[in-house]
Amino acid sequence: MLTLDKIYQASFVLKNVLHTTEPIYAPLLCPGCELYLKPENLQVTGSFKVRGAYFKMSQLSPEEKAAGVIACSAGNHAQGVALAARENGIKAQICIPEGAPISKVEATKSYGAEVVLVKGVYDDAYAKAIELQKEQGSTFIHPYDDEDVIAGQGTIGLELMNQLSDIDAVIVPIGGGGLISGVAYAVKSLNPKVKVYGVQAAGAPSMIDSIKEGRQLTLPGVSTFADGIAVKHPGDLTYEIVSKYVDELVTVTDDEIATAILALIERHKMIAEGAGAVAVAAAMFGKVDIKGKKAVCVVSGGNIDVTILSRVISRGLMKEGRSTDITVALVDKPGQLVAVSELIARTGANVVSVRHDRSDEDMDINSCFLRLGMETRDRDHVEEIKRVLRDAGYQIVEGVAGVTGGTVR
Repeated sequence: MLTLDKIYQASFVLKNVLHTTEPIYAPLLCPGCELYLKPENLQVTGSFKVRGAYFKMSQLSPEEKAAGVIACSAGNHAQGVALAARENGIKAQICIPEGAPISKVEATKSYGAEVVLVKGVYDDAYAKAIELQKEQGSTFIHPYDDEDVIAGQGTIGLELMNQLSDIDAVIVPIGGGGLISGVAYAVKSLNPKVKVYGVQAAGAPSMIDSIKEGRQLTLPGVSTFADGIAVKHPGDLTYEIVSKYVDELVTVTDDEIATAILALIERHKMIAEGAGAVAVAAAMFGKVDIKGKKAVCVVSGGNIDVTILSRVISRGLMKEGRSTDITVALVDKPGQLVAVSELIARTGANVVSVRHDRSDEDMDINSCFLRLGMETRDRDHVEEIKRVLRDAGYQIVEGVAGVTGGTVR
């Protein structure tokens, strides 16, 4: 059974190995409350995962260490296991789906682990890891459903209670549930009055659906760019702990997560991955009751692929109304682009792209669609631009992709 003593033991083991991440005051992210960030994205390997992996390996017998360890992951767990194994002098194998980003594969190799690329997806890599574990007699390091791993993650809760003893709430991401299980157990054991909120991506609500149903469920599929918490089935241990110690579970959309990532970059110069930003998204979009309270968001990781980050920033800008596309239906004659551009310039918007389309089958022969990409201040600014254009007699095309099948208004 998980105990507070075991979490204290993990804290002692880890104290000279990992960073004690200091909370960061974040007053601009959620006005109306006193919000702090627990920046585990600044941890060794860029995520909290190394805590649980290292403590788990420290508890292995000499014979188990000699036999080596094996894990399955395409992200943070792989790097955590690889580093922990190196520091404990243990041979590590990591099974990774062959479609995983090269940056994550190379990062795992850089910590000294043997990487086994497996054709297919995570489930195929998991099956291969179990097969190798049985053949070799190595120890499988589970990413979340393990007592020692959960205890290692629980050290975050101990740190929080030492750093901010008067907090009212802790907001924690949930994938398989290892992180929130450890944090919730530690926090509630030390102060039962502190609220613990769990956050999942709306496209991967396995823990939430299971708690609602009163039994563990397996989702048919998951859909979110927050790959670190895209888990179809919660763990056995974690399900029980979350059921007992977590006060409320909520979801956030991918657009809300993207907005939170952008806010962390702009306001705190901090990079978070999708899974790492869900707690901040829940606070920013009012998914949890923290108004007038002192709360902490656990930013669980920062290992985001740069190509995904670019798309996330674009999505976040659109969500906030700071980047927009507007399509205008025009009579195709000289001077139209100049006239439209002058009206937009007067509002203070910056046109960054122009597309002139005469080929849409829904338009008149002598008409065209002018699609403009713009940098804007906010949603109110976007509406102001549309109003100025309509007042000047121009028609705005509303619809998917702004053109085909759109509605002229």
